[in-house]
Amino acid sequence: MNKPVKFLILRFSSIGDIVLTTPVIRCLKQQYPEAEIHYFTKSKFGFLLEDNPYVDKIWLLDGSLNKMVKTLRAENFDYIIDLHTNLRTLHIKLALFKRSFSFKKLNAQKWLQTQFKINYLPDIHIVDRYLDTVLPLGVKNDDLGLDYFIPYKDKVERDWIPETHQKDFVAYAIGGQHNTKKLPVHRMIELCRKINFPIILLGGKEDFEAGEEIRKAIGDRLIFNGCGKYNFNQSASLIEQSFIVFSHDTGLMHVASAFKKKVYSIWGNTVPAFGMYPYKTAFEVIENNDLDCRPCSKIGYKECPKKHFNCMNKLSFDFEIKELPFSK
Repeated sequence: MNKPVKFLILRFSSIGDIVLTTPVIRCLKQQYPEAEIHYFTKSKFGFLLEDNPYVDKIWLLDGSLNKMVKTLRAENFDYIIDLHTNLRTLHIKLALFKRSFSFKKLNAQKWLQTQFKINYLPDIHIVDRYLDTVLPLGVKNDDLGLDYFIPYKDKVERDWIPETHQKDFVAYAIGGQHNTKKLPVHRMIELCRKINFPIILLGGKEDFEAGEEIRKAIGDRLIFNGCGKYNFNQSASLIEQSFIVFSHDTGLMHVASAFKKKVYSIWGNTVPAFGMYPYKTAFEVIENNDLDCRPCSKIGYKECPKKHFNCMNKLSFDFEIKELPFSK
């Protein structure tokens, strides 16, 4: 009896990027149904994959990579799918010495875009580029979009949130890994006033104070500050239950895409042209295209290099929200 084909997928960070690889996992498993799908990531991101039915085994990096490589070598994988493509994954591929397929990061094109505003990036979403990595294996995009699986223990019940928000609410993911990806608080307040509907603010503990400023400015009737009160899966549960989603360029934006929510995506120093806009769901882009300094980074900064932060400070909120009950 032949042993099943064994795939090892490599992607170490970050939350959003790992969520964006989920179509590769699903398509591999469904198109190679007898295969074993293994996924290697950092230990702090393992929770993103624990309830994914298409993953047979998760390997977590928490310590010595060389020690882990010895363990992985004993698994005798058939193929390595490298969706990260850095020095660490190169080391793994060389050490395991198995046939590998590697994601093309297009760093040179991104550098030209950020440094000289010359756009040689292909007009293709990063998910489709991830899937192109496994095209030589005959794996095709099933066009079903992203996956996100919330464990039962992290499901948030409606009666756990304030009564003012139990019927319907907008989710607003106010966080972001870098400050230049986030609206300043005074502009978040302006945006929430425009939304004018019960809003649950989502983010980490580091976003709690910003959430409190928004809540105090607008009031408890419309604002519930959930920042720091929920783990990531619980925040995803609230995204799943929301009416629509507002989000900066961050991981919860991709979670919203997985649940096919209408997303209003807010862009500061990064741009949708990098290929990480909401995938396979309705969305609107909110960005300032009247600046010659944008994009200034493929990731982000602690503060605006030009000190004016006009990509967010002068971002127009002239869009219409047509999905909410008051607009019908």
